[in-house]
Amino acid sequence: MELVSSKVVTELLVAWGNGDVDALNELIPIVYTRLHRMAARHMRLEKPGHTLQTSALVNEAYCKLVDQRKVQWQNRTQFFCIASQLMRRILVDHAKRRARLKRGGAAQKVSLDEIAIMPERRSAELILLDDALTRLANFDPKKSRIVEMKFFGGLSMEEIASVEQVSTKTIQREWLKAKIWLYDAMRR
Repeated sequence: MELVSSKVVTELLVAWGNGDVDALNELIPIVYTRLHRMAARHMRLEKPGHTLQTSALVNEAYCKLVDQRKVQWQNRTQFFCIASQLMRRILVDHAKRRARLKRGGAAQKVSLDEIAIMPERRSAELILLDDALTRLANFDPKKSRIVEMKFFGGLSMEEIASVEQVSTKTIQREWLKAKIWLYDAMRR
């Protein structure tokens, strides 16, 4: 992926957005490695032995990406942000389905920092985090997008600043505020 220029990916995305199926066929092999790395990052947040595998997560996200009809693709960063959001949604939906199947599977509230060190409760925590992110999105959509791009998408502060069209310093401040807000929301 890094060997192919961002401009080429952007051109293929725009062509695909304009209905060029051949552009999509050319794009997927180029972005697959990055999508797989993103999926692996998401899966590291999950409990070991998860029933959904990394490749299956990539495939489900791919199917949902192909169905995106209303998106005006602008660049590769936007594409990967949307892909990361879709992966997160797939995992949250999967965790919710599993939680519904279990009797008495009440989720225990924990902080965002604790998620990384307690792998046995990750599914429940992912649901809590998703609920907190949904509340944050209602309160401050920009902070919610920053959390999704940084925490789930693995984007750098510079890439997020580019997407949000603000300075890197602004993103760093908003990221810190969002983490504090989420910590408080999940602690309650």
